[in-house]
Amino acid sequence: MIEVKDLKFKYPCQKEWVFDGFNLQMEENRIYGLLGKNGTGKSTLLYLISGLLRPAAGSVLSDGIETFSRNVEVLQEVYLVPEEFDFPSISLEKYVKLHAPFYPRFSRETLESCLKDFELTPDIHLGALSMGQKKKVLMSFALASNTRLLLMDEPTNGLDIPSKSQFRKAVANNMSEDRMIVISTHQVHDVESLLDHIIMLSQRELLLNASIQDIMDRYIFEYRQPSEMGDNVLYAEPSLQGNAVIAKRSEGEKETQVNLELLFNAVTKGLVK
Repeated sequence: MIEVKDLKFKYPCQKEWVFDGFNLQMEENRIYGLLGKNGTGKSTLLYLISGLLRPAAGSVLSDGIETFSRNVEVLQEVYLVPEEFDFPSISLEKYVKLHAPFYPRFSRETLESCLKDFELTPDIHLGALSMGQKKKVLMSFALASNTRLLLMDEPTNGLDIPSKSQFRKAVANNMSEDRMIVISTHQVHDVESLLDHIIMLSQRELLLNASIQDIMDRYIFEYRQPSEMGDNVLYAEPSLQGNAVIAKRSEGEKETQVNLELLFNAVTKGLVK
């Protein structure tokens, strides 16, 4: 379990707090989508959870232990895939020999399975890869580490359309009951089928913290013509299919798939909570 309590944080060169009295709790066996506009602290929160940044006040706890303490037992159970990174110019085999021993449940079988999903082979040299290929390798290694906490910052940036589908398959195949995955992204359509819980951030505050099932229980997402809008419509946007609508769901009304982009726009405008 991750517990963020009364968190305060700002970067040394900034006057404004990124977080000021921020609270959040996250549990295992869930894939969280962390959404928000640029500058709302999504990446910062991932780095605080991973222990790479230290709060000015408050605490970030992983199973009761402060993450910034850099406790080995905590570090062995967390893996962060940053948005930007680089590999040393060595073979993947040498990289695995150097890094895999730190993670007690690292699985070479999982690594090779994920690489296969991404149409890569284990005999590759990291210095010869494109940025998109490097991202596939790092995500494969991250999934193979079998850490209980996996943090991903904009994982689909730089991936082509087939690779995004391969990414979803690899994550779904390697999710387990004792694992928590947090995906920070602007590309909601790339990951919305994976997510089962949504967290939306604004400056210093939590706009939404709800499971996909809870959202589906409360709202319906559909397209309506102007004559079909009705009193239960909470938010609407024009589209080629008519108005894209979020409406209150009535008892007995059929569930609809969540449109995350529409939900994000409605929540950030304060029309849906």
